[in-house]
Amino acid sequence: MATIDEQVEVLMSGAEYGDPETRQTMKRELRERLIEAEKEGRPLRVYCGYDPRTADLHLGHTITMRKLRQFQEFGHDVTFLVGTFTSLIGDPSDKDTARTQLTREEVENNARTYAEQAFKILDRDLTRVRFNDEWLSTLDFADIIRLASNFTVQQFLVRENFRKRLDAGEAIYLHELFYGLMQGYDAVAQEADVQVGGQDQLFNILIAGRKLQQGLGQKPQIAIIMGESLPGTDGDIKMSKSLGNHIPLLAEPWDMYGKVMSLPDKTLPVFHRLILGWSPAHVKELEEGLASSKLHPNEEKMRMAREIVAIFHSPEDAVAAQKRWDDVFRSHGGIPEDIPEEKLAAEEKIVDILRRLEMVGSGGEAKRLMQQNGIRLNEQAVTDPFAVITLDMLPVVLQVGKRKFVRLVSAN
Repeated sequence: MATIDEQVEVLMSGAEYGDPETRQTMKRELRERLIEAEKEGRPLRVYCGYDPRTADLHLGHTITMRKLRQFQEFGHDVTFLVGTFTSLIGDPSDKDTARTQLTREEVENNARTYAEQAFKILDRDLTRVRFNDEWLSTLDFADIIRLASNFTVQQFLVRENFRKRLDAGEAIYLHELFYGLMQGYDAVAQEADVQVGGQDQLFNILIAGRKLQQGLGQKPQIAIIMGESLPGTDGDIKMSKSLGNHIPLLAEPWDMYGKVMSLPDKTLPVFHRLILGWSPAHVKELEEGLASSKLHPNEEKMRMAREIVAIFHSPEDAVAAQKRWDDVFRSHGGIPEDIPEEKLAAEEKIVDILRRLEMVGSGGEAKRLMQQNGIRLNEQAVTDPFAVITLDMLPVVLQVGKRKFVRLVSAN
């Protein structure tokens, strides 16, 4: 069994607050809370919240999940909190404009698979899954006023994203200020000892959550703020569904493999560190091998892609994804053998086919891809947004990018 000091070292690893003094304070408080909990014969109550703004989680979300898993391995009580109520507003923490508000139906649809996705990392038997509409939806207006009385407007307006919008004369909507308040109440409702989050949650956890707990007579939670964000497939900007640079946990194995292979070479160290959990020494060895050309970036990326697919799917899926990649890029001139087949009953515009089969998100996206030679018909670029496929052309293979294919055949 790990000692308290050993737990502290592991649990604080990767945490960053932008201020050494704050880090030392959190480290000290974590040690004190562990000692206190041990005397009381109880585990720490730990949680991290995930807002179902979309239906899928992505690799970036697994950084905080891995920290929760460390707490589980030390025997602590871990809650995977689905923000079914907070997501109705939308977290403004890392946004320069207000988020679009979702309906309750949209949130509920998105939340359905969240727990199952989380169990790719978390121990199913040791994870408590809760939904924050359980307590937030029961608050009345008088409750909100009492909670809000613990904060000043200035505390919210000093946040960098709000300050930028204020300086630029852009709107800050009143409802956006409620998000930190509600997330703070999540900590109160669960009597949390620890909350895990990313850098964009620094204010919500370290200020709002702790202050509200203190104001309501609870000991303030310890904030474990993960210091490094996972870059998206562009290699530069933080992975985000809204930016389209994410790798979803629900991606098909071959698609996940392909998205990993599309990462710039420079992302290899950070993905090994944050997703595969390599030690600093091991990552340094990788960096030195790449710098000296002892290791080939593409080969290392292929190995990494196999490992990631094996984690979130299975080793067998990883082998199949590798084979499909080889089929596309090494063996069969760019078109794999095992592609889905769709029947076409009448002449139809290519843009409409792509939208109907959800191979693109919109007609606008299809037209942009055409301008970039990203849509092909039998390996020939399609550049005319009004191009059609007639029945006498069938069968044909329609391709979007490097990984999406469909074979169109006649329905007759």
